[in-house]
Amino acid sequence: MLKSERSPEPFVILAMPRSGTHYLEELLNEHPNVVSNGELLNEYDPNWPDKARLLRSDRELLECAYLRYPTPSDKIDVTHVGCKINEPQFHDRPGMMAELAGWPRLKVIVCRRNPLESLRSLVQARQTGEWLKYSSDSDDSQPPLVSLSVSTCETYFKTTAEFHDRIRQSFASTKILELEYETLLREPHLCLELVWEFLGVRMRNVSGRVKLQRQEVRPLDQTVEDFDELRRQFKEGPYARYFEAVDA
Repeated sequence: MLKSERSPEPFVILAMPRSGTHYLEELLNEHPNVVSNGELLNEYDPNWPDKARLLRSDRELLECAYLRYPTPSDKIDVTHVGCKINEPQFHDRPGMMAELAGWPRLKVIVCRRNPLESLRSLVQARQTGEWLKYSSDSDDSQPPLVSLSVSTCETYFKTTAEFHDRIRQSFASTKILELEYETLLREPHLCLELVWEFLGVRMRNVSGRVKLQRQEVRPLDQTVEDFDELRRQFKEGPYARYFEAVDA
């Protein structure tokens, strides 16, 4: 059963892992008319208790996301509804990008981050099993240092480039809004102004009382043990720029 005669305007957040999508969703969900329901293709996402949904077709999953979506009890008038999909989740569903591209009125928000930072953060999370940090957490320990091989970096960098190329090839440029990770963290109000305008939703300031916190605040050259060697290996190629900025 549809929630209204006309379904809310749909959007999707696409990104490589560890690119700020959880933080963006927390900000978006402060808006009374916007609902972003986490990772549609993640069987452990608490927004989607029905794990059997993943047995459905790509089309049926998008119907769950945009027509039969879960709604928080405090959201009375939802005008925009979305979800997010990270690049690895397309591997088991190679047709999902095309299905997204064919969904009526869909707009795409892309979160971008320096792939080296994204990879570093992904390895740290896998090592610790800690994927999110909240302001209420009492553990102030720093994430572990990581060691990255040249081949691992090269594969990840190539995958990132191919993923963003695929997004641009799948959707009209007017349907895509790209947000940079660092800008989102440092100037969330500015990013949200862009999002509200892009989605066509009324402007709404955020409270600033977000619960999610940045897990790693040290720069790359202090957290990647073989950073200098990697920088030398990549200095002549297209990925050299990932080693130029060493902010965390």
